[in-house]
This record gives sequence, structure tokens and C-alpha cells, in this order.
Amino acid sequence: MTVFIDRIIPQLGIDLLNDAGITFEQHTENRELSQEELIARCSKHDALLSAGWGPLDKKFIQACKHLKVISLHSVGYDRVDVDEATHLKIPIGNTPDVLSEATADTAFLLMLTVSRKALYLHKKIINGQWGFSQPIDDLGVSLTGKTLGIFGLGNIGFELALKAKAAFKMSIIYHNRSHNEKAENELDARKVTFEELLEQSDVLAAFSALTPETKDKFNKDAFSRMKKTAMFINASRGGVHNENDLIEALKQQTIWGAGLDVTNPEPMQADNPLLSMPSVAVFPHIGSATKEARDGMAKLAAENVIAALNGKRLPHVVNPEVYTE
Repeated sequence: MTVFIDRIIPQLGIDLLNDAGITFEQHTENRELSQEELIARCSKHDALLSAGWGPLDKKFIQACKHLKVISLHSVGYDRVDVDEATHLKIPIGNTPDVLSEATADTAFLLMLTVSRKALYLHKKIINGQWGFSQPIDDLGVSLTGKTLGIFGLGNIGFELALKAKAAFKMSIIYHNRSHNEKAENELDARKVTFEELLEQSDVLAAFSALTPETKDKFNKDAFSRMKKTAMFINASRGGVHNENDLIEALKQQTIWGAGLDVTNPEPMQADNPLLSMPSVAVFPHIGSATKEARDGMAKLAAENVIAALNGKRLPHVVNPEVYTE
């Protein structure tokens, strides 16, 4: 049994595969494989451990129907045609929970960076523009006592809410399909409608999965309903917001600021106007980029591979239906 790994993953995952006696091939070039290349590589192996960005769509899955598992080095799985994989009885594994704190830290950093225009002002120093200023220049906004709204309050959103409440005494509101009783009991979080979330949030943070229902959820109409003083934070998937609508909302001062760890498309082009706006911060998708989080992701991804190649149920399976008759 052999595995193809489409990027360089932390050594912890490699050690687990070695200890389990599983042979692997790892793509080590600093470039994304094309789908055709990935199919060709996977044709020689029994499993795929994927940390890449490319689509694992119906075309890929049909071409690689021999795979015993597709193990993702991520919690998100929107790039996978899960229905087709399930139809062909291919289990899909992911890495939940281990990156919650790291991603929440990133969202917290985005909030602070945007609120004080930190990246924009840092660029002024680099450009030799740190000179005379009036007391009314370069003003940010305070987060203390404001309302944090969370779209998709799961583990990551809970961690952000915990930090925001402790650091800035922020009130927490959220919009989910169901109640988050832990957040309500421990953080006094209040479940609201989507319209109320837009209207009441001073900071609105998106943590939802990318689905047909959430694609472009934050668009021109949504931004028009938000406070003119509001900040939009996205640390989930770039497709959750419409980037052109966001740019226009910021240009027209429909909302005050935005912080993005994900963009649409990704990577972002260097001439994107968001990169030169004073109250905007853009990070290059670093939500899980701590040693601890990435080690944890490599561990879970390897464990999913090991389980599948030993004929066992994946410990972290996206499509448990594959195990039903």
C-alpha cells in the first residue's frame, strides 16, 4: 500500500506513516500540480494525502476511483466532490478542531490590525511618509464594548468570541442554523437572524464552510445592511464574500473596514485595490500557520490514511455514508 502526498507536510505526519510501514511519494517542488499531473501521480498509489488547493472534482475522482482514501490536510473540504466520492465508496478524511485556536488567533489579529489601520500605517513608514501629523490624522477605532457578530459559530468562532469578550468586553451575537448552547451559557452569546447580525454587528466575522448556500453570502446587499462603522472579517473561505462587492462597499464607505485571511480568488493579485486601502488588512491564508496546528493537521491526516489502508474506519471522516451498506 502506497500514498501520494501532494505537498511537503510536517515531519510528524511522515514519521507516523513510516512507523506504520506505509510507503509514500511526496511532491516537493514549490508549485501546484495540475489536475492531469495529480491524476497521473495518483494512478500509481492507493491513497492521496492532499494539502494542495486544486479541485478534487468529479473528473479527478472518476479517474482515481481506485483510491482507498482521500485524506485532506485541512478541515475544509469544499474543493472535493464529496457526493461522487461517496458514490464510489471513497472515504474523505479531514483535520477538524486542531486548528481552531490558531485560526481564531488570526481573526483576532485581523480585528486589531484593521481597527488601528496598522498595515497601512506600517507601509507609510516604509515609503518614508512618517512625518508631521495632526491629532485628527490616522485614527482607528476602539473595539472595547462593541458587538462581535459571528456567522457560523463553531469551534473557531467560539475561540474568537472568548478572546474578544475577555480582551475587549465585547458582546457576542451569532447566526447559525442551530443554537450553540456552550456559547450562550459561557459567553452570553445571543442567536439572531442573518438580518439582525448584519444590522447589529460592529465587527462581523465569517467562519462558515463554503457551500452553495454560503457562496457570495456577503455581497452588495449584505454590506448595504451593515453599519457604516462596521468591520468585516473573513477567515473561512474566500468564496463566502463577493470580493468586487466588498471593494465597492469600502470605496463607497458603506462599511468602515475589512480583514481577510482568505480571498476570492486566491492568491490575490498584487494590484488588488484592497491592498492599498487604509482600513483593510489582508493576510496570505495563514489561519492554521503555527507549528502546533500544522503538526496536529499532519497527525490527523496521516492517521486517516493509516486507518484506511488497514481496512478501518477513518477517525475523522467527512462522508460516513461510505461505511453503510
